[in-house]
Amino acid sequence: MLNRISPTSKFETGEDEHRFDLREILSFAWRQWKFIAGVMGVVFVVGLVLLMRQTPVYTATSLVLLDRQREKAPGAEAILTEVNLDFAMVESQMAIIRSSVFLRRVVEKERLFADSEFGTRTATGPSFLGSIRSMIFGRSAPAEDTKPAEPDEAAAAREMQRSIEALKGSVSVGRAGQGYVLAISVNSTDPARAARLANAVADAFLVDKLDARFEAAKRASAWLSDRLVELRNQLRESEEQVAQFRSQNNLFQSGNVTLSQQQLSELNAKLLDAKADAAQKKARVDLLTSIQSKGGSLQNMPEVSGAGSLPTLRQQAVTLSQQEAELLARYGAPHPLVVNVRAQQRDVERAIAAEMQRLAASTRNEYELARSRVASLEQSLQDASGQRSVDDTTAIRLRELERTAAVNKSLFEDFLQRAKITQEQSTFEAREARVINPAVAPGAPSFPRKSQYLAINLLIGLLLGVGGAVAKEMLNVGFTTPKQVEDILGLPLLSSLSLMGARDLTVDGKAIPIYYCPMAKPLSRYSEGIRALRSGVQMTDVDNPPKVIQVTSTVPGEGKTTIALSLAASGANSGLKVLLIDADLRHPSASRALNLEKDTGLVDLLMGQVSPKDVIRFHEKAGFWALAVGSKTQNPTDLLGSERMKSLVASFRQTFDLVIIDTSPAGPVIDPVIVSQLSDTIVMVVRWASTAREMVKHSVQQLSVHRKIAGVAFNQVNDHRAQKYGKYGYSYYYGARYYKRYYSG
Repeated sequence: MLNRISPTSKFETGEDEHRFDLREILSFAWRQWKFIAGVMGVVFVVGLVLLMRQTPVYTATSLVLLDRQREKAPGAEAILTEVNLDFAMVESQMAIIRSSVFLRRVVEKERLFADSEFGTRTATGPSFLGSIRSMIFGRSAPAEDTKPAEPDEAAAAREMQRSIEALKGSVSVGRAGQGYVLAISVNSTDPARAARLANAVADAFLVDKLDARFEAAKRASAWLSDRLVELRNQLRESEEQVAQFRSQNNLFQSGNVTLSQQQLSELNAKLLDAKADAAQKKARVDLLTSIQSKGGSLQNMPEVSGAGSLPTLRQQAVTLSQQEAELLARYGAPHPLVVNVRAQQRDVERAIAAEMQRLAASTRNEYELARSRVASLEQSLQDASGQRSVDDTTAIRLRELERTAAVNKSLFEDFLQRAKITQEQSTFEAREARVINPAVAPGAPSFPRKSQYLAINLLIGLLLGVGGAVAKEMLNVGFTTPKQVEDILGLPLLSSLSLMGARDLTVDGKAIPIYYCPMAKPLSRYSEGIRALRSGVQMTDVDNPPKVIQVTSTVPGEGKTTIALSLAASGANSGLKVLLIDADLRHPSASRALNLEKDTGLVDLLMGQVSPKDVIRFHEKAGFWALAVGSKTQNPTDLLGSERMKSLVASFRQTFDLVIIDTSPAGPVIDPVIVSQLSDTIVMVVRWASTAREMVKHSVQQLSVHRKIAGVAFNQVNDHRAQKYGKYGYSYYYGARYYKRYYSG
C-alpha cells in the first residue's frame, strides 16, 4: 500500500524547504527572459540618451616627486629638521594643495575669475574690472572705477571665492602608488585648459615649498641672532660672578694648586663614587651589628651567607645530616658510625661559625677602608681647589656658579655654530619637490566613459529586470509547479490537464463536449491526463482502491465538473460501471451539461418522493450512469448530511464499480466537507496559475480532517507557459513534441 502524503503535517509544523535548485533558476530565466530583456532595453536607451546629453570632461595629471634627500651644510647639522615623508606627511602635502589659500594663487595667476568655466561673472564694466585690479595687483583704479568701491570689492571677493571653490571641485590630489609621488589632476571641459591648470597647480606647489623654506630659514636666523645676544650677556655675567666670588672669599691663595675644570669634575665624580661605596658598606655593618645585638645568626645576611667557603661547608653539613638520618634508620643512636657522623657535624658547624666571624670582621674592615678613602678624596679636592680653609657652604656656592658659567658657555658656542649654518642654508635652493611628469592635453575624455557607462546601464537594467520578474513571480498567486503543491499543500500532483482548443474538441468536423474526449479521442492529451488522474487516485490505496471519489475545488470556475464528467467517461470507457452523482445542489453544472437539469434527481430521492431506479439514468453517449440534482432545495447542507444520503451512497457502493460525486467548491460553502465523510477519497481541482494559494490551502485544511485527499489535479494548463516552469511536471510528455512524435510514429 502506498502511504498517502498528509497535508496536515506541514500545516502543523510549518515546514518549508528552501534550497538552491538550478533547474528552478533556469526555468525562471526561460519564463521571464522577454520581460528582463525589455527592461534592460528601456534602461539602456534611457542611459544612451543621458550619455549623449553629457558634457565630456577631460582630466590632465601632473606628477610631483617629494624628494627625501636634501642638501646640508658639510660638517654640521642643519637647524631645520629633516622632512619625515611618512604617510601623515604625504597626506599633509595633499591637504595643502587642496586648501583654498593655496588655490587662490592659481586663480590669481591664471585669472580664472574671468574664465567661462570657473568664473560665474556675466557682465563686465570699468568699475568691476578696476576693483578686481585694485584688489589683486594693488593698483589704484581710476576715479570712475573707485566710485562704487565698497559694492564692487564685495562682488569681486565673492567672484574670487566662487572661482576658488570651482577650481577646488575640479582638482584632485592622490598618491601615485606606494612611493612619494603626488598625482595632481584637474578636470575641465577643454583638454588644453585641463593640462595648463594641472601644470599651474604643480608649479604653485613648488613655489610654495620654496617660499615656506626660505621664510622658515629667515625666521630661524633672526631668532638665533636675538638669542645669541642674550646668551652672550648671560655668559659674561656668569663668568664675572665666578671671578667676583673667588675674589671675595680669597679662594686663590699662594701655595694652592688650581686644577682645570675637567680635573675637578673627575675628582668630584670619584668622591661621589667613594661616598656611595662607603654608604653601602656602612649599611652592611649596621645590619651586622643589629643581627648580633638581637642574638641572631649571621647566616641571615645575604652578603655573608654566600661568600668564602660557606657554601661548601653548608653542603657538607647537609650531606652529613643525610648520612646521619640513614644510619639512624639502620643502626640506632649508640652505633659507632652514628657517633662518628655527629662528631663530623659538630666540626663542620664550628668551621661555619668561625667562617662567619671572619667574614663579619672583613666587612667591618672594608667599611673602615671606604671611610678612609672618602676622607682622602675630600682632602685632595680641598687642596686642589684651594678650599682647605673654606666651609662647605662656600664650596657649594662656588661649584654652582662655575657650573652655571660652563653651561652658558656651551650653550652660547652651540647657538653661534647653528646661526652660521642657518645663514648658509638660506642662501642656496634646497629642492624638496620637483615635477617628474608634466601634464599634457588628454586625447580622450575621462567622463563619461562610454563603455563603462553603458556596461553599468546594462547591469542596472539587468538588476531592475530581474527584480521586476521576481515581483511578477511573487504577484502570481496561483500554483504553477508540482513542487509548490508539495511544499505548500503537502499533497502530490496527480495530473495536469492541458487547456483544450477548438481543434482538440473536434471530431469529423463536429464539436464535442470536452468530457467526451476519453471516448471520442482516447489518444488525445486530455484523455491521457484523465487516465493519469484516475490511475493516481487508484494508486493511493492499491489493496483497497477507492470506489467513491469526490471531486471538488476551491472556487467556482476551476473546471471541477468537467473533470468529474471526464473521470466518469474514462472509467466507463475502461469497462467499469460508473455512476456520476451531481451533489452540487446550489449550481448543478453536471446536470446542465448532461441536459438533466429539469429531471428529478438527488433532492427528490433524499426527500423520499422517488425511488433510485426512477432518477438514475444511463447516458448513452458518455457511457455512464448519472444522478442529476433534481428539484431545488433551501437546505442543501441538511440533505447531504442526512442518514438517507449515507444509505444511498452505501447502496451505490455495492451496485456500481465506481461512484464519482461532483460537489460544490469548498471555499464558499461547507457542502464538500459534509460529503467528504461519505467518500473514500477526494480529488482537489486547482486551476493552473489562477487560484490563490492561500485559498486552496484553507480549503485543503478543511477537507483534510479525515486525510482523504488523494491529491491535486491541475486544470487548464497552458502547455506553452508550463514548459517554462520545468520539463519535470504537468505530464509534459503528453503536451508538446514528445507526445506528437510518439503517437505519430
